[in-house]
Amino acid sequence: MSDYQRFAHQFLLESFQTRTYLNYSGQQWKKQVTPTQDCGDAVLTIFGQAINFHQLEGMLDHLGDSLILHRIKRHSLCNVYGDTVLRADVSIQDEARLKARMGQASEAFHLDAGIQRQQPRLKEPGLLVMDMDSTVIQIECIDEIAALADRKEEVAKVTEQAMQGKLDFDRSLVQRVSCLKGVEVARLEQIRNRLPLTAGIQILIKELKMRNWRLAIASGGFTFFADYLCQRLGLDDAVANQLEASDGKLTGRVSGAIVNGQTKAETIERLAKAYDVPHRQTIAAGDGANDLPMMHAASLGVACHAKPTVNDQAGVSIRHCGLHAMLYYLDV
Repeated sequence: MSDYQRFAHQFLLESFQTRTYLNYSGQQWKKQVTPTQDCGDAVLTIFGQAINFHQLEGMLDHLGDSLILHRIKRHSLCNVYGDTVLRADVSIQDEARLKARMGQASEAFHLDAGIQRQQPRLKEPGLLVMDMDSTVIQIECIDEIAALADRKEEVAKVTEQAMQGKLDFDRSLVQRVSCLKGVEVARLEQIRNRLPLTAGIQILIKELKMRNWRLAIASGGFTFFADYLCQRLGLDDAVANQLEASDGKLTGRVSGAIVNGQTKAETIERLAKAYDVPHRQTIAAGDGANDLPMMHAASLGVACHAKPTVNDQAGVSIRHCGLHAMLYYLDV
């Protein structure tokens, strides 16, 4: 970060004092004492590393024809995890256009942003169900197993198409798993022992567990990895596909029913009932098209470094920050 960027960021933080709201209209900022009542019909959350006024004004100008900004202030988690986080009360004017504008502005100004009419409460027990591959961890395990069979490139292409929603998930999984035939089960430990966790996942889990949230994995991947991560991260449950094996080698088939998008949605509903969690306190997070059913089943769906079709349909997105940023979309 240059000296100018550091100064610009510090100037923004000092302008947003703890007990102060700002209003931005006609490219002008006005300061106001903290109001006692909420206004608007939605909350706009903006976050990123070392935000400055150039980025913030650029984003607000870009969204200006889709919403009315009433006031904006520092989020209570601003700088807690190293990110600048701002919270604004807004009134939505054009929801469809706002959704498109949000994605454009996020990429243009390298900021994350999301708009919500209601937010799950951090301090109340809730349920978070997460996809595993390319969400909790940074890799697709099936592609890495395929590498052991010298078929990674072939399988990875199918995986990418499936995650974009261009292929039927069940058929694509059967096709990909068939390529794994003959791989020794013992060799899967090579992958399991070096699973790269996604940045921010451990902070997210720690903060939610401290507040009695229930946490689970619902994955179209495999129990060999999901069960391990469930134990390693201290989660409450894990649902995934079971790879069939015989004589210490994969048969190229899965055992039992396939865990697909519908199964993931049913997992949200089942666990919410089992843990007595109200719907308003349920969150689903993922990156692929097969995560959309559980995102729609939950009160809040979070797209995490996701495919374009998922960003378009999820409630909110995390495009640039780590998974701890999910906390910014909660009412704290």
